[in-house]
Amino acid sequence: QVQLVESGGGLVQAGGSLRLSCAASGRTFSMYTMGWFRQAPGKEREFVATISWSGGSAVFAESVKGRFTISRDNTKNTNYLQMNSLKPEETAVYYCAASRARIATIGQSYDYWGQGTQVTVSS
Repeated sequence: QVQLVESGGGLVQAGGSLRLSCAASGRTFSMYTMGWFRQAPGKEREFVATISWSGGSAVFAESVKGRFTISRDNTKNTNYLQMNSLKPEETAVYYCAASRARIATIGQSYDYWGQGTQVTVSS
């Protein structure tokens, strides 16, 4: 089993940056594809970014490409989402997730989810 805990959310001004962390428990963390999703109130959950188990490949939602980066440190069982140039419309709860699939840009492909961390971007 894998447990995921997100941290690093908070209030930031538009144009600012935040780095979210996802700490995982379990001995098989390095074998999971990791992803980030976000969900605003009343909105559908949307894909943000994913990174392969080795850290060698990553995919980003078009809306965040060039502004967000994703990385992982398997020795620390942690992955990170660096968010730059944040926009107010990106206010949402951000969720970390782990997938046993090779490619995972769809929520249903993920097996484990964290509880989320709130990101609020003010105007």
